[in-house]
Amino acid sequence: MKTLEKIEKKSETWFLLIITFIFFLLRLPSLIEPLWYGDEAIYELIGIALNKGRLLYAQIWDNKPPLLYIIYALGRGDQFSVRIFSLCFGVLSVISFYYLSKKLFYSNKISTLTTCIYVFLLATPFIEGNIGNAENFMLLPIITAGLLVYKAAEMTKIIHKPSSSYKILNTKYLILFIAGFLLSVAFLFKIVALFDFAALFVYLFTTLSPQNLSLRHHLKAYKNLLKDFFTFTLGFFLPFLITVMYFISQGALLDFIHATFFGNIGYINYANKLIIPQGFLILKLFLLLSACGIIFWKRKIIAPQVTFIFLWFSFSLFSAVFSGRPWTHYLLVLAPSASLMIGLLFDSKVKKLRISAFTLLIILIYVSTTFFKINIRSFGRVWTYYQNFFLFVSSNKSLESYQEFFDRQVTRDYQIAEFITHKTTSSDDIFVWGNDPQIYVLSGKMPPGKYIVEYHISQNQNAMKETVEDIKRAKPKYIISLPEVRSFPFDTLGYINKFNLKGASFYEKTF
Repeated sequence: MKTLEKIEKKSETWFLLIITFIFFLLRLPSLIEPLWYGDEAIYELIGIALNKGRLLYAQIWDNKPPLLYIIYALGRGDQFSVRIFSLCFGVLSVISFYYLSKKLFYSNKISTLTTCIYVFLLATPFIEGNIGNAENFMLLPIITAGLLVYKAAEMTKIIHKPSSSYKILNTKYLILFIAGFLLSVAFLFKIVALFDFAALFVYLFTTLSPQNLSLRHHLKAYKNLLKDFFTFTLGFFLPFLITVMYFISQGALLDFIHATFFGNIGYINYANKLIIPQGFLILKLFLLLSACGIIFWKRKIIAPQVTFIFLWFSFSLFSAVFSGRPWTHYLLVLAPSASLMIGLLFDSKVKKLRISAFTLLIILIYVSTTFFKINIRSFGRVWTYYQNFFLFVSSNKSLESYQEFFDRQVTRDYQIAEFITHKTTSSDDIFVWGNDPQIYVLSGKMPPGKYIVEYHISQNQNAMKETVEDIKRAKPKYIISLPEVRSFPFDTLGYINKFNLKGASFYEKTF
């Protein structure tokens, strides 16, 4: 028996070594990509700004929680460094996912299959796994929290036995606290991690609630359940409270709250309108609650691992479509639970629920193809992505052609940045009216105010007014207006339209 265990552990180690090495190889091309992705450039610029002493949200603005920007600050706003961080987070998440899959499935073959699927989804550009977005960093704490919560639920069954000890009970509370803490870390990367917290919370309630809901007959069980919930929730709120206290100490609490919470209301409102404001969101929420209700109602005949996967998948699907925006990387939050759902199709112990698992996957495919526009061509883009990399590193493709594979404007942005570098001094400011913040990063410049891109400035009147004042105060040497956005809306008195570079208008200061 011990020999078989040793062989199993050895094969498990070899599998993890091989699969993480494959993950590394699939992510390798991302390390040398040009700076082309607008959101990533915003994060880099904010990372640089934080290192220069600007206060997040009050002096440099974006609408996500702070941990993503801290990662970019630690990487000094350098894309290569941040993507190395992303690569490390990804490798660790693969290991964590494998052990979670091992917990949920009795078959090593299914665990291997689900892990391979997860690696493909997270490592390749199929759903933008190659980009340093918040989703790439939050999956590690979310998956690890899922593994811990599942383990804690298993321990509860042991604790109910007369032979159980207080040591096991305290260990369970510690595990739940750490799980909540990790989910809070994920939440501080992006607020949609709240839905993963909700999924695991509902899982605990579904699996640990007495079959008979009578409070009178199961008072002790409900008291224990409340202790579990309290510990789990305390772990979740602690990092958030520390964050709130930090911004209070900096006098920027309102800036933090407005940017990360209220700043997203209009963003969500616009895409979720269906007859009434947020009508589509209400419909999605109704469907989610209905799914939770059905799972809870059928909990007596559904195995705990199936309940776990169904609930997590349902909440992850809701998370992906929550904002109503069809950005591909939103699907990354579904990568773990969708991989596990595919594993259920091959699990002989849940034959009766295969149809339900298959139905949920069909829903995912429908949402992915119609809403997120994922289709057969998406697989083709994965192939051409690696082809572009190999042609470039083998000197069979020019730098310009390699860069323009990602976006046609990349070469222009690099040329603009090079011009600025040669025509300005370190004390000269610039202002870019457009949505290519990479120009700031590439030229080593900062925006004169806290707003970085046109769509941030145009979203409200106060941002427009602040930007006008910032331009008047900073008196940038150049104002660059990019052709992809509306004409420059501010007064250009004191500036002359000097020249045009690939459609970008350069206004030079004359005073």
